[in-house]
Amino acid sequence: MSATRILFIGNSFTNRNDLPGMLTGLAAAARPGFDVETGRVIANGRALKTHWERAEARHAIASSRWDYVVLQEQSTLPLKNAPRMHEYVRSFDGEIRKSGARTVLYMTWARRHEFERQAELAKAYTDVGREIGAIVVPVGFAWQRVLSHHHNIVLHDKDNSHPNLAGSYLAACVFFATLFGRNPAECEAAHVPGLDRIGTEVCRVLRETAWETVRTLA
Repeated sequence: MSATRILFIGNSFTNRNDLPGMLTGLAAAARPGFDVETGRVIANGRALKTHWERAEARHAIASSRWDYVVLQEQSTLPLKNAPRMHEYVRSFDGEIRKSGARTVLYMTWARRHEFERQAELAKAYTDVGREIGAIVVPVGFAWQRVLSHHHNIVLHDKDNSHPNLAGSYLAACVFFATLFGRNPAECEAAHVPGLDRIGTEVCRVLRETAWETVRTLA
């Protein structure tokens, strides 16, 4: 069976803790395992508008065969200027469709001190996702569920914005459940560097929450 090929376009929210690598590891550890190959066009702090204007991302889409292309907007732009985000999601979606791939939107999370804005941030992703028929990976909703029900689990890094290792692991589990329709509990033995620092019980909660979130929204 050929590998599933995924191109990630985004910034440090994707790159921190190697989210693409985590997803590859989860797929390899599934029962039965399967191959995921990833590419990335990543620049810290970069918005989709800048990715579009600098053309590297468009070249990456057109120059190889991808099954999915993941778009991750700069973390606060969906709150500050959702129309601009939507404009460049639509632009990228046209190129992605021409290449034969599916557009995937990486719904991120609100900053720790203003998490009450998560619904607003999520709406920016779900509205344009519904409009263009994209797959929306509801990572932000999974974060909201964990932070609401498990107050001992920390997902933000010390800057209160980026994900710590647990936050990225949760994101990878939500990607796995959304794109492949499989329960991340299959991947309990996935080799992710540093996962032992999170702890077995926390990892279990994160896997279960990822699956519950995706099933609830299906």
